[in-house]
Amino acid sequence: MIIGVPKEIKNNESRVGMTPAGVFELVKNHHKVYVQSTAGEGSGFFDEDYVEAGAAILQSIGEVYELSDMIVKVKEPVEQEYDLVRQGQVIFTYFHFASSEALTRAMLKSGAICIAYETVEDSDGTLPLLTPMSEVAGRMAIQQGAKYLEKPKKGRGVLLGGVPGVAPGKVLVLGAGVVGTQAAKMAAGLGAHVTILDINMKRLRYINDVMPSHVVTEYSNEFNIRKHIQTHDLIVGGVLLKGAKAPNLITRDMLRTMRPGTVIVDVAVDQGGCVETTRPTTHEDPIYIIDDVVHYSVANMPGAVPYTSTMALTNVTLPYVLELANKGWYKACEESLALHKGLNIIEGEIAYKEIAEAFTLEPAFA
Repeated sequence: MIIGVPKEIKNNESRVGMTPAGVFELVKNHHKVYVQSTAGEGSGFFDEDYVEAGAAILQSIGEVYELSDMIVKVKEPVEQEYDLVRQGQVIFTYFHFASSEALTRAMLKSGAICIAYETVEDSDGTLPLLTPMSEVAGRMAIQQGAKYLEKPKKGRGVLLGGVPGVAPGKVLVLGAGVVGTQAAKMAAGLGAHVTILDINMKRLRYINDVMPSHVVTEYSNEFNIRKHIQTHDLIVGGVLLKGAKAPNLITRDMLRTMRPGTVIVDVAVDQGGCVETTRPTTHEDPIYIIDDVVHYSVANMPGAVPYTSTMALTNVTLPYVLELANKGWYKACEESLALHKGLNIIEGEIAYKEIAEAFTLEPAFA
């Protein structure tokens, strides 16, 4: 199979879909790999590294799409790429279709086979290709939140860890999944007081067992959310519904009950956000303020630490890329339940019901 690795063109996205080590494994398995020139530079990998691993370098993104049977990348195709995707081509990347009707309709029109990293699912219900980026984003949420709590950034002027004689800052985490757990871990490490909410009691019991005593668990409901947002300095949105749009746990009217300078970091922005006032931002222009509440909702947070993120991503995607390349997408998805669940769009038809529900469309497959 011919595999193409284009350069990411989303704002400040420095990750790349494949490391030279990944290319080496594909070439060893008798596949041809095309990498767009300078695609890996942002992550610390150079054209000569890919050539040494066995790849061929192409100068333009158009050539990569035109010559490849399967495209392996990091983020969803942006508008400039829509017309490059062609009938029968496999696109393997993060799509987050439920947050973008324009992307969904463009991929339906293309006739491509769209396999989404974020819905590949193991038999135990875990999401192996989403997990490493959720780990990165969860940890980064605290780094970014701590920065934007500073007064020059329009925050409350609170140091999360406090100092002797001054109480630490308070962090509210919505969701006790991978993002929430990593966020709570980082915030607790800084010395902040952390409250984590979820509706899954098994997850709350787990958090209660593994976290220090200054991480407190509570059941998630509107009453508790409304209560805590009034007293917490940093709020992290880490809610995930597999393949579906995130629920709005914080509505516009709730912002008025928060203290001026409160910071919201909505990691769920890729799935539409769990805050009603969330809209995607970029690393270039990461925040906006509504009702004196600072909103940070960068849609590709791990792109700010591309070396770590690219290495972590290739570690988990490579076995699936090899499976798709060795067997072809149809046989690979037929034999692997995990990959089968990654199928979102197949040659103009929606294959994932949550995407269809997001835009009131009809799914073609159960």
